[in-house]
Amino acid sequence: MQNDLPVVVIGAGPQGLAAAAHLVEREQPVLVLEAGESAASAVSEWGHVRLFSAWSELVDEAAARLLEPTGWEAPAAGFPTGTQWISSYLAPLAAALGERIRYDARVVGVSRRGRDRLVDAGRAEQPFTVHVESADGAEYRVDARAVIDASGTWSAPKPAGADGLPALGERAAAELLEYRIPDYRARTKYEGTHSVVVGSGHSAVTAVIALGRIARRDPSTEVTWVLRRGAVGNTFGGGEADELPARGQLGITAKEFVDAGLIDIVTGFRVERIDRDGDRVVLTSEDGRTLGPADHVAVLTGFRPDLSFLSELRLELDPTLQAPVRIAVEVDPNVHSCGSVAATGAKDLAHPEPGFYLVGAKSYGRAPTFLAMTGYEQVRSVVAELAGDHEAAARVELVLPDTGVCGGAGLFDSTGTAIGGSCCDLPEQPLRQIGRVPTSI
Repeated sequence: MQNDLPVVVIGAGPQGLAAAAHLVEREQPVLVLEAGESAASAVSEWGHVRLFSAWSELVDEAAARLLEPTGWEAPAAGFPTGTQWISSYLAPLAAALGERIRYDARVVGVSRRGRDRLVDAGRAEQPFTVHVESADGAEYRVDARAVIDASGTWSAPKPAGADGLPALGERAAAELLEYRIPDYRARTKYEGTHSVVVGSGHSAVTAVIALGRIARRDPSTEVTWVLRRGAVGNTFGGGEADELPARGQLGITAKEFVDAGLIDIVTGFRVERIDRDGDRVVLTSEDGRTLGPADHVAVLTGFRPDLSFLSELRLELDPTLQAPVRIAVEVDPNVHSCGSVAATGAKDLAHPEPGFYLVGAKSYGRAPTFLAMTGYEQVRSVVAELAGDHEAAARVELVLPDTGVCGGAGLFDSTGTAIGGSCCDLPEQPLRQIGRVPTSI
């Protein structure tokens, strides 16, 4: 019987581990498949970065209840780095889950037993079949009564190319580019050099702040922040209006560095070509402007979901964001308005394939600003639904903090005032001009 089969959770990151904890609490069999050698392997790759969420927002309640009998104590107030998040919470949680987690197990396909995507007959009565590849290349499959995909988006960073495809020459120059936040603590590597950051989200803001501090110590350090949008708009975020103070402070600090002349912002720069100049890189925009040469380039343009191994499932995804359709309008950065997005649960995350759910950052598709607490509420609701507790699944137990940002992304091609912008109205300053086309607001 299907009920005897486990719920398979893909990914042993924060949301995957939380989902497993909820399943254990509800006495549901669970198997977590993790591609890495240890839990939270993606988090470990950005372990040097400090989160803007406090400890109270980073620990799932069911996970805490599972950990308490082991003598674990919830960390005190503060804002951990990724490494601290792992050592003080995620690694102990993985240890408590024990053999329910299988490592070096990369999921390469999910389908229904004996049914490809085309077949209707008896489809819902068949268990899921999860195809797995181990580290040594061996293949096997696991049957499951339900599947929760919490694999995230970390493995699929977006390219520098403005059209969503790698810029001309980007692949050839890939060894000189970084697609995650570099560890700027090794500051001697960056002192006295020219660093470029491409992107406008929180990762980009975090990177330019780190570089701004280096430039403050060493004035010979040059930092250029490249924005695709025609105006700064809400790049600096909601400031003091952000209900997550540490997140709001990121934008305030970044703006202080810009105003101090430590960071140059270039707007309307959509990368078309990347050329190598020895060990340096030259970026060229679609309008012919050239930026560089740069010693270091961090491409922090966001991530996208890997849906390749879900091709045999019937998913209902928004064509723009590649997120479940019922949450897409809430998280679409083109239309998002003042106030926080709503918490999402099992009903919002369901697909035409009964028993399959996308949760965590992957549930937002290409949209940014996913919070750990969002994922914890998602898995609480999804697991309640799978356990037959429909009342708990429908209940909303989370109100997300206001971002303090009004309007969408602004007029993409505008060099004037963006639509909306920041609720706290951070004043905009004249921006740097480069090449042959002025870039100012």
